[in-house]
Amino acid sequence: MIGPYPPQAIPKTLQGSLLARLDRLGPAKEVAQTGAVIGREFSHELVSAVSNSSESQLQEALHELISSELVFRRGTPSNAVYSFKHALVQDAAYATLLREPRRALHARIAEALERQFAEVAESRPEVLARHCTEAGQIEKAASLWGKAGLQSLTRSALMEATTQLNRALTQIAALPGTAALRRQQIKFQVALANALMHTKGYASPDTKASFVQARSYIERAEALGEPPEDPLLLFAVIYGFWVGNYVAFNGDALRDLAAQFMALAEKQAAPVPLMIGHRLMGTSLMCTGDIAKSRAHYDSAIALYDPSGHRPLATRFGQDIGVVVLSYRSWTLWLLGYPQAALADAEHALKCAREIDQAATLMYALAHAARTYLWTGNYATANALGEEVIALADEKGASAWKAFAMMHLGSLLALSNQVSKATQMMSSGLSAWRCTGSTLWMPCYLSNLARAHAELGQCDAARQCVGEAMAQVEATKARWCEAEVHRTTGEIALTSPGADVARAETCFERALAIAREQRAMSWELRAATSMARLWRDQGKLPEARVLLAAVYGRFTEGLGHARLEGGQGVARRVVLTRTRVDGRSHTASALQWRHGSTRTTPTDIGRRGVALPSATITP
Repeated sequence: MIGPYPPQAIPKTLQGSLLARLDRLGPAKEVAQTGAVIGREFSHELVSAVSNSSESQLQEALHELISSELVFRRGTPSNAVYSFKHALVQDAAYATLLREPRRALHARIAEALERQFAEVAESRPEVLARHCTEAGQIEKAASLWGKAGLQSLTRSALMEATTQLNRALTQIAALPGTAALRRQQIKFQVALANALMHTKGYASPDTKASFVQARSYIERAEALGEPPEDPLLLFAVIYGFWVGNYVAFNGDALRDLAAQFMALAEKQAAPVPLMIGHRLMGTSLMCTGDIAKSRAHYDSAIALYDPSGHRPLATRFGQDIGVVVLSYRSWTLWLLGYPQAALADAEHALKCAREIDQAATLMYALAHAARTYLWTGNYATANALGEEVIALADEKGASAWKAFAMMHLGSLLALSNQVSKATQMMSSGLSAWRCTGSTLWMPCYLSNLARAHAELGQCDAARQCVGEAMAQVEATKARWCEAEVHRTTGEIALTSPGADVARAETCFERALAIAREQRAMSWELRAATSMARLWRDQGKLPEARVLLAAVYGRFTEGLGHARLEGGQGVARRVVLTRTRVDGRSHTASALQWRHGSTRTTPTDIGRRGVALPSATITP
């Protein structure tokens, strides 16, 4: 309990009745007052340590309190724990103390906790911080509130961490500035910003303001010749600005900040900044469309990562760096056409996150792995991970992660033919996502929502969503999913009344060109599938076969199966064979489609079947 209710919160008639009962206790009233200052519950050992009464007098007073039914007891007297029958009883007893005696009593309790109950003071610094605050020992209280906030952040008690760190910072601001206090102020402000990332959202105004304040404190200390005692704090602030621009996606700012971080890291030549710098560069490049280049940075980051030494950094940089790198390298590998390697990274990230047992890291791993499992066609696992994100986000008050999970689960509903529910879920998720100040991933999820609207025949809504997705790509330079947005635009052009075949073909050509430029083989495979279907409908089966063969022939892993899905009422199965085109051996395809009640089976153009890559293609 932080403290009693103010006297005015207690109805006057009830307060008068409680005060009268306390007054009738005689000497036991003083023990009730001491217990009230300790808290709603108080141990015999602690009340004995701070009471002015002898042990026999204390025992008698406690017996009288129990007999009056104002206080209950658990355990034997010497080891008992007492609790007030109701919080209002504690409040009434607390209110009978004058200001100075109350402050002196809080000071005695704080001293006793430090002297005789060191374990409590160490493991629950917020208890000691409250007594120091009420005793007027503000500088000591500020340090303890900050310590409590850091402990809460470490164990993912995010709301508690936010409250405790804010109390520490408020108290420091009221004290005369010293070098020691300025160092604490920087440390606690960076920690507060990290807590706000998860509770308010990475790009929320509160989070941004918290990092701006941290930067201001660092600059003021440097101007006074007091660089932070921990050089990683400056990197944590730059990371905060980077992650804000990442979630409220701004591709240009993202790459600039990653380059600044990397330049400073290279100047210091320290492993931790270099590791994080490679992580930021990898993500910045991947999200802005330099997918192939991003992989090398992720590989470099993983090579520098040391679990035993680097896992504590999660409270400085949002999540565990190793889990973050594995999660994003998983996406990169899938995009580049390595589905098995992508799944291996996702599974490794989940395993590590569960071992670390830090909520912020686990939510990150769950959310990113859910997308990898969706892409590779394991919808049951993707759904389970998304539901786990929502449960954990509700528990921790992490609104941004809950919004993401809603968008993800909506996409899965669409893939499971629950399209009406899908549009509701995705729309709610997108709205909640925007409320956190986030635009990250929106082109991808807007495309998914557009396809769902199209399947329901809501063509205007579909075109509006895909148009917004394209505008987001152009405005923010989130080019990692640009090929898929163009492909989706083409599919919607075909499914709308008065299908616009020419526009669809132009969109598919654009999607293929972008995917090839980015070396995003999985996007290329989707775009090739859409184009092949269009050409099939135009009677251009040889061209369709060669197009698909050229893409499949470049896959080097994941052989064994493939499911190609896309387009309302269309199911496709591709069986690869070997043939010769232009005098060279190629992997080609015999395509078997079922569209409504019509079945088309082109002649098999080879003799030996070849297994398909496992890159599952989903809308």
